[in-house]
Amino acid sequence: MIEKRDFYINGAWVAPSAPNDFNVIDPSTEEPCAVISLGSEADTNAAVAAAKAALPGWMATPPAERIALVEKLLEIYQTRIEDTAQATSMEMGAPIEMARTQQAGAGAYHLANFIKAAKAFQFDKPLGDHAPNDRIIYEAVGVAALITPWNWPQNQITLKVGAAAIAGCTMVLKPSEQSPLNAMIFAECMHEAGFPAGVFNLVNGDGVGVGTQLSGHPDVDMVSFTGSTRAGTAISKNAADTLKKVHLELGGKGANVVFADADDKAVKRGVLHMMNNTGQSCNAPSRMLVQAEIYDQAVEIARETAAKVTVGSAHDEGRHIGPVVNETQWTKIQDLIQKGIDEGARLVAGGTGRPDGLNKGYYVKPTVFADVTNDMTIGHEEIFGPVLSIMKFDSEDEAIAMANDTVYGLTNYVQTTDGARANRLARVLRSGMVEMNGQSRAAGSPFGGIKQSGNGREGGLYGIEDFLEVKAVSGWTPE
Repeated sequence: MIEKRDFYINGAWVAPSAPNDFNVIDPSTEEPCAVISLGSEADTNAAVAAAKAALPGWMATPPAERIALVEKLLEIYQTRIEDTAQATSMEMGAPIEMARTQQAGAGAYHLANFIKAAKAFQFDKPLGDHAPNDRIIYEAVGVAALITPWNWPQNQITLKVGAAAIAGCTMVLKPSEQSPLNAMIFAECMHEAGFPAGVFNLVNGDGVGVGTQLSGHPDVDMVSFTGSTRAGTAISKNAADTLKKVHLELGGKGANVVFADADDKAVKRGVLHMMNNTGQSCNAPSRMLVQAEIYDQAVEIARETAAKVTVGSAHDEGRHIGPVVNETQWTKIQDLIQKGIDEGARLVAGGTGRPDGLNKGYYVKPTVFADVTNDMTIGHEEIFGPVLSIMKFDSEDEAIAMANDTVYGLTNYVQTTDGARANRLARVLRSGMVEMNGQSRAAGSPFGGIKQSGNGREGGLYGIEDFLEVKAVSGWTPE
């Protein structure tokens, strides 16, 4: 059993103020794999106080020096990829190969993109030629509370920490208590990189405890949260009393609009994208909208593709999907699959229960429903598991209406060889991101949503700007 009870506060690993053990469960085995501590208000206050004390010095540190420390962090992080992958695989169930390349690999990718963006960013610049004595200064928001999820832990930790550090914010990280071990490795990387004491702090805890304490803390200037829409709503309400800046990256119910002229691999690509990370991605293309002319064929391709997706232990090498993160999620997904059957959707692959041969572990069958409508529960509720809902449409206008008929607005997807139509849809689909024809967004492209998918953007220049305030100055004396 791994024991990791300490927190990282003010440049040192310290014992919690009061014992409060929490078992981390390996979802592949349903057995405890580690024990951590859940923090108390005293621990939260100590971390915030350390960040507040470090803020003036860190804000005054020249951007070039802050960037250099992030470069050092990236160098160290890359030496800990395997450690990070092993921890992530064990605690949240990502298959080890996927944990190395996608989960841990995302951290290095984002840090490198922040470094590139920061070197080209002007933290201090003239307003414009018309106003030679006006200046725009980009200044750190202040003390930032970073609350990160279990599903893509290093992706989200680096998106927040990298941007905050470059912007000049000091921070308190509360990783998910479901996947804390990789975050503690990251804290070791921060320490080894030589960030000044108090710039980065880590306190483990749950949302009701440390999460609530941070989001309502009077000395916290900003909360950057990734997680469920329900939790994001609670954080917004709690943060309102202190009028702090709140950045939210929340749920999604992405539409993948497949037109009759889509390329031959569009449906298969969409199914595999949905199943990646066992469906535990807020930007998953969970609603596949298929034009009537190719609907029956698409359903059959989806069935065949899902049937070939294998499920197994996160500890095994190979290109399979692992378990979902915990029993609560497993039960929720099972209930929603059953609800899909009960409400009249046509089950074409998967279903309830564990896959054959797996009687322990939080494993879910790769599941596909056809003939789904938006008024069905599985048509509008985020499932967060390997469950795809296929819907039929006739016209472009109908597809747009169906895609936009959701409270969410994170990522939508378009599959068509008609470039003009693709561009039309990109303009009218109500989401923070639109990906077309299997082409991923480029490095530095902003990640984030609208409506109940949240606000703010992460990644590259846009992510750094989220941790900055704009200060307008007049009467500036040219230097």
